[in-house]
Amino acid sequence: QVHLVESGGGLVQPGGSLTLSCVVSGTIFSINSMGWYRQAPGKQRELVAQITSGGSRNYADSVKGRFIISRDNAKNTVYLQMNSLKPEDTAVYYCTFNRAYWGQGTQVTVSS
Repeated sequence: QVHLVESGGGLVQPGGSLTLSCVVSGTIFSINSMGWYRQAPGKQRELVAQITSGGSRNYADSVKGRFIISRDNAKNTVYLQMNSLKPEDTAVYYCTFNRAYWGQGTQVTVSS
C-alpha cells in the first residue's frame, strides 16, 4: 500500500520560511491529487493546499500568496514552500494522497 513520510517541520520565527517535503512510496499506479492539511490545537483539520496530476493548485485563503505547493513525480515527492510564516500557521502538517492515505505529520511552530 501507500506510505507517506513528511519532513521539514520545525521552529521558525514569524516572517520566516520552511519547506516541507512528503515522500510517497508503495504500490501506486498513478499520482492524482495530493495535498497538505494542517491541524492546530483546538481546531479541525483543514486543507492548506492541493495539487492535481495536471498541476492545478488550490490554496486555503489563509495561505494564498505565501505558500506554494509543488510536486516532483520523478522523486515521488510533494513539497510545501511556506513563506512569511505567521504564528497562526502553527500546526501539525499532514501530507495526503487522495485523502485516502496520510503521513504521520510534521510539527510546524511559528513563534518568536
